[in-house]
Amino acid sequence: MDTSSSLLLFYFFFFLIIIIILFHKINGLRSSSASKKKLNDHNVLTQCHGPKFPQGSLGWPVLGETIEFVSSAYSDHPESFMDKRRLMYGRVFKSHIFGTATIVSTDAEVNKTVLQSDSTAFVPFYPKTVRELMGKSSILLINGSLHRRFHGLVGSFLKSPLLKAQIVRDMHKFLSQSMDLWSEDKPVLLQDVSKTVAFKVLAKALISVEKGEELEELKEEFENFISGLMSLPINLPGTQLHRSLQAKKKMVKQVERIIEGKIRRAKNKEEDDGVIAKDVVDVLLKNSSNNLTHNVIANNMIDMMIPGHDSVPVLITLAVKFLSDLPSALHFLTEENMELKRLKELRGEPLYWNDYLSLPFTQKVVTETLRMGNVIVGVMRKAMKDVEIKGYVIPKGWCFLAYLRSVHLDKLYYDSPYKFNPWRWQERDMNKSSFSPFGGGQRLCPGLDLARLETSIFLHHLVTRFRWIAEEDTIINFPTVHMKNRLPIWIKRR
Repeated sequence: MDTSSSLLLFYFFFFLIIIIILFHKINGLRSSSASKKKLNDHNVLTQCHGPKFPQGSLGWPVLGETIEFVSSAYSDHPESFMDKRRLMYGRVFKSHIFGTATIVSTDAEVNKTVLQSDSTAFVPFYPKTVRELMGKSSILLINGSLHRRFHGLVGSFLKSPLLKAQIVRDMHKFLSQSMDLWSEDKPVLLQDVSKTVAFKVLAKALISVEKGEELEELKEEFENFISGLMSLPINLPGTQLHRSLQAKKKMVKQVERIIEGKIRRAKNKEEDDGVIAKDVVDVLLKNSSNNLTHNVIANNMIDMMIPGHDSVPVLITLAVKFLSDLPSALHFLTEENMELKRLKELRGEPLYWNDYLSLPFTQKVVTETLRMGNVIVGVMRKAMKDVEIKGYVIPKGWCFLAYLRSVHLDKLYYDSPYKFNPWRWQERDMNKSSFSPFGGGQRLCPGLDLARLETSIFLHHLVTRFRWIAEEDTIINFPTVHMKNRLPIWIKRR
């Protein structure tokens, strides 16, 4: 991207942020006044006794500190916004970003406490655009018994040995189809390959869509859908949010047709109770109710594609990037995987899911990539009441941002935090309480184990089939983590 294009992109996001903030201000004037009164009340109270209100600054009128936050996010050191305020105010401080009064935490203990709290204390918080795209019945937004039920059903299936065995078969098939076509005469764009493979695996695990026009249609509409996640919160014909909502409607109809087909096939059988669930839709259909309707299931299948679409491909790509930059780690990982391959071939056995997860150094590489890469930068919540944690008070109605990246790159928790060092995870006294790459508590990402498994399988196939040299590339951290040039690698077959 040339300089003029970069400037245009910067100014575009600059004005986008201004409009979003103004929109929030116009719609939230009353709540803002209430928050200010609440803040004054707390300041008076804490001057006398009790837990303290976090220090900090609310920044400029209307804008708050959003411009500096976004400017830092686009830099090579995204956590510099947090680091600066941590030195001034401590690990927990107040700010005002994206039109919302926010308590920001870079403290591992405070983050853990908030993320493990139930909905009586904290509920999920997302920007208005995301809330509109998700809908009120999204698993990302619902609380209480319906969330626990939904999360429990989906989580149990995603952790099941049956699905993990399917993931191994699917990854082997999709990777073989892709890698067989790789050429030594031109670079392979690793980020694109990992996205394609991960989406196929995800679509099959959720709704049993595997190939053909149905998959291509789903993928095309999904790309249109997620383009709206960082758009203006204005739903008018011609706007990105409107286009994204229309794309979601098309995908929901597609999933509803799949659900109807499953129901018809089930009616043709005398008994359906003994049929093993093949995907997440099957699991939810067996447990459908007045709240868990077919439309709710269809909408949530689309929502569940969002974290899977971004997190797994980015994790795979960053692992290859970090390994390419550290030959000693790549050597250890290659030897470990080649030894597993030789052993399995000698015994005439296939590779099972637990074989991949039992590779100790490979798992250390995945863990260190999660720490360094910070696929999920932070998690937002909204306080439903005044909450006291570790001497701080988080006021009712305020947003809370658990900024995970700062914790994972804090020298208080990790020696040489900016150094990719998989060997650090073999230390027995390693403090893992500061490590939370996928959030925590009741809303811990149910696909965490699958992300680790898919990354391990991809790395195994890559290192046992190829040697490669990666071109220089840059990690972009905002609005989502990705490689600037999609990580081109030049391969040589073994």
